[in-house]
Amino acid sequence: MSKTSCFHCGLPVPAGSRHSVLINGTERPMCCPGCEAVAGAIVAGGLDNFYRYRDTCSERPEPAASASNAANWAAYDLPEVQKQFVREHEGGLKIAGLLVGGISCAACVWLIEKHLGRLPGVEKVSVNASSQRAQICFDPQAIQPRQLFAELAHIGYRPAPATAAESERLIRDEQRSALRRLGVAGLGTMQVMMFAIALYFGASSGIDPQLEHYLRWVSLLVATPVVLYAARPFFSAALRSLRGGQLSMDMPVSLAIGLAYAASFYATVFNTGDVYFESISMFTFFLLLGRTVEMRARHRAGLARGGLAQLLPLTATRLTGSGEESVPVAALAPGDRLLLRPGDTIPADGEVCEGESGVDESLLSGESALQQKTAGDRVFAGSVNGDSPLRIKVLAAGESTRLSAIEKLVERAQLEKPLQVALADRVAGVFVGLVLLAALGAFSFWWQVEPDRAFWVALSVLVVTCPCALSLATPAALAAATLRLQQLGLLVAGGHVLETLPRLTRVVFDKTGTLTRGEPRILRIEILREGWTPQRVKDCAAALESESNHPLARAFRAWTGKLSATGLRVHTGRGLEGVIEDVRYRLGRADFALSQPLQAPAGEGQWLLLSGEGEAIAWIALGDRLRPTAKAAVVQLAGAGLAVELLSGDQSAEVARLAARAGIDEYRSGASPEAKLARLRELQQRGERVLMVGDGLNDVPVLSGADVSVSMMSAADLAQSRADAILLRGDLAVLPRAVVLALKCRRIVRQNLAWALGYNALALPLAVCGLVPPWAAAIGMSVSSLVVVLNAMRLSRGEGQPADTPYPNPSPASGGGEFH
Repeated sequence: MSKTSCFHCGLPVPAGSRHSVLINGTERPMCCPGCEAVAGAIVAGGLDNFYRYRDTCSERPEPAASASNAANWAAYDLPEVQKQFVREHEGGLKIAGLLVGGISCAACVWLIEKHLGRLPGVEKVSVNASSQRAQICFDPQAIQPRQLFAELAHIGYRPAPATAAESERLIRDEQRSALRRLGVAGLGTMQVMMFAIALYFGASSGIDPQLEHYLRWVSLLVATPVVLYAARPFFSAALRSLRGGQLSMDMPVSLAIGLAYAASFYATVFNTGDVYFESISMFTFFLLLGRTVEMRARHRAGLARGGLAQLLPLTATRLTGSGEESVPVAALAPGDRLLLRPGDTIPADGEVCEGESGVDESLLSGESALQQKTAGDRVFAGSVNGDSPLRIKVLAAGESTRLSAIEKLVERAQLEKPLQVALADRVAGVFVGLVLLAALGAFSFWWQVEPDRAFWVALSVLVVTCPCALSLATPAALAAATLRLQQLGLLVAGGHVLETLPRLTRVVFDKTGTLTRGEPRILRIEILREGWTPQRVKDCAAALESESNHPLARAFRAWTGKLSATGLRVHTGRGLEGVIEDVRYRLGRADFALSQPLQAPAGEGQWLLLSGEGEAIAWIALGDRLRPTAKAAVVQLAGAGLAVELLSGDQSAEVARLAARAGIDEYRSGASPEAKLARLRELQQRGERVLMVGDGLNDVPVLSGADVSVSMMSAADLAQSRADAILLRGDLAVLPRAVVLALKCRRIVRQNLAWALGYNALALPLAVCGLVPPWAAAIGMSVSSLVVVLNAMRLSRGEGQPADTPYPNPSPASGGGEFH
């Protein structure tokens, strides 16, 4: 670096500047106070090695941004602003998603993670150089977002909240950049091919040496932007992988392009040997074409960065006593009343107060048909009002909506790398090493046989065996299958779901809210204490259930508000208690409501006992209907060779009745959360792989421990957070279809791997024998990658019916009963 250039940003140092910083024992010149402050902060933090590892100069900081005063970012501490980019995490921690401008290489990632990781209150920092995104887990009691922004600006970067709009902008920028590079490569290829044709014909029929030299120089000028601009992502990715101590699939690509360009450049400058600018340009073009198609498929499959919240409108029409007013969606709160005109996107979860209309809920459930909504029905953010106006009352807004819950689950799934993908990445790394050895061996052999061809044969080996298809084989199939499952109504939140579903041996269902609709109704009330009426029993039970998310609480919603309860406490799997008019009441199982439980009355329904101050007051019988698809799902799962079991906390005869109606022979009643978990462990110790389908807080332990767990969309937030997948619209028939799709996904992954390995096994000997020129190798490699992607996309278009797919009967004793 020149002495007159700023050591931090590389810009010229003004004459007479006295700004400098001692870095790695040497006084380095700086062009301005901003660079001096940023470099000083890096050195003061003991991070001098940043300047050794970086491969480009840093950006010059803005004067305001480089200031260390955290007050510049104070607005990001406001709860209203944090809703856009900060979410809650376990243990009282929070996670901030930031876009970090100015990241140019792997050294920037190292610097940011090291610098922020040393701050008190920062638990974990994860930075992605390619997307320029950072996820920072922090303790809000020890550090605030404004300090995170200030620290990033202090070391020379431009932080911004990772909002939906910014994420969408990143997708657009990625697509535009890819199209620009593809355009440059395509234009350069066409131009260089014209000159190459003249050179080829001239070599066979005679050409003036000066004209030949001129055409070579023109080809060099046209091919240079292709190599330096269009092919730059390959070189950047290869350098990042080298700095990380890994071999990525970009390594042979970069070597092929760089070596071919260097050899052709040498031949042009010294007017000796052959030039292959047309092969370089064509190779780059076909590579970029294949990756652009892959990128667009990845975006369509829902793997693009960005939030679902971007689908919400910016404003909503709120109804007030004086009329209508337009307010920002971020300002909505529970209790607000909104007007929805035909075509409006619903901005918050709510309940229809007035009107009747069809609502498009395909975003949430995958169901394309309009769902008719009338007064009392629920509507959800992200849905679209159809044909008539609706007036709704807001029940949940912002981070509390179902759409936000789905978005968090999607983020969680994307952050988790499935075992199959991790294994494919490791295999690809080993494969790259073997490719480099094969290219070196081919070069050595041909150097002894025909030295003029040695370099180009080695080049073809590098290109034709690039493991792009191998690395894409698994993630492309998993992405397509995940998209298809979401369309069917199953939102996958765990990366291992599709890997584990084909190996299941047993499905365990909860009863209330899972096999049943979760819409219980009061069938009968038996008064046990004199002076009580059925109405007062309902009012008292409704007060106790007023804050519960359990499906049984819905039976009392119509009487909520007539009495109020304080000190509410839930006893998971047993019941709840609270104080009403200075009297402590309990509602739930008989052994919970009383110290000496009574015998429940005979008759249909699930019996709950209401007690006050230890004395029985009334029995309440609740009834629920089986879900319409429950029996068909059980039959299909059993037909697939899976054992089906019902595990319920209910002690009544209702469990046996519903099990019989659903076609389940094996059932257990009166199971506490501890008993459910013990049953799960018993099954797993026998070698079984268990799918648990549950709803409610009492299912959280068993959902967490199952091999695969599925929760209903109506479940409690904690149950959803522990589940590996969410049934968006409660259709149990999706479960056997998911098993079928997982089997098909596994077959396609195997097909893709077989194709990728078979292609390389066939192409490698041909390339070593000198039968594949570099341009043909580029076409072959791109076609191989496209075949893998297109084969995987078949999963997103549909799957066979469960009944049409034959399954053998799995045997747990023989390795868990994996399907074949």
